[in-house]
Amino acid sequence: MTTSSTVGKRRDPGASPGSAPRRRKNLLGRQPLGLAFSAPYILFILAVLAYPLGYAVYISFHDFFFTAPGVAVERPFVGLENYIEVLSDPDVGRSFVNIGIFLIINVPLTVALSLILANALNRVTRLRTFFRVSYYVPYVTASVAVVGVWLFLFSQNGLVNSLLGSIAPDPSWLVNSTLAMPTVALYVTWKQLGFFILLYLAALQNIPEELYESAAVDGAGKFRQFWNITVPGVRSASVLVTLLATITGANLFTEPYLLTGGGGPDGASTSPVFLMYQEGILQGNPDTAAALGVVLVLGVLVIALIQRRIVGGKDD
Repeated sequence: MTTSSTVGKRRDPGASPGSAPRRRKNLLGRQPLGLAFSAPYILFILAVLAYPLGYAVYISFHDFFFTAPGVAVERPFVGLENYIEVLSDPDVGRSFVNIGIFLIINVPLTVALSLILANALNRVTRLRTFFRVSYYVPYVTASVAVVGVWLFLFSQNGLVNSLLGSIAPDPSWLVNSTLAMPTVALYVTWKQLGFFILLYLAALQNIPEELYESAAVDGAGKFRQFWNITVPGVRSASVLVTLLATITGANLFTEPYLLTGGGGPDGASTSPVFLMYQEGILQGNPDTAAALGVVLVLGVLVIALIQRRIVGGKDD
């Protein structure tokens, strides 16, 4: 009898007395306390990013318009009508071409200049803090103040045209339909360079100095050291810089609004976000503005995935 009762109560060989509590604990992750600490930020992301994005998707599929608070009106489902209207608008197409020109100029310049300058600053021994602060000051300075300096430099009678003399462009930089967006791209690159330099400086600290010493012993020059040690050593930072520069460029609004008077000349510097502002706020069409925003988000995601494969590699 004793043997049969023991067999009847036999446990699963894979089970253990503490398996149920461990299973419950695994649902909260390895560090439940960490989840508790990150909960406020998760709630912030849900409230500030996830909910507005989801609501924008909802608006884009309805005939949506603003009403007074508390007024209930019907907003019928219209399917893809708003998306068809957005994608068939020539102004939208031109704005995406403009932002493409911006990204082609801004992203490679940002990655290359910030890495080169960060590498130089990392090897500076005198006035290191002064140089680092100098590059970072434009990033934290208000755009309105810095834009005034660039308007002075690149206006028709500005300092740049005075130095160029007879070879200065006519019409001038910011009122030239060909040069307006490249000039905006150069401005954004210069203004945000300090932030990306800091990211690369942090990544450079993780490269062992012994690698450079060994390469120097083997006869490698400064350029080969930079190309074969520094560039691969900061690849993860390059992925981050490329992604952040792309997202920032895709959301371009303040710079063309201030520098070119709102997308001029004749829409040559108009960005998708500026069109969203015009459609949603000025013209009262939040449904088409939301559809344009969703298209922009999807486009940025596709570009980011392509960049990660190219810059980060298959194993990143």
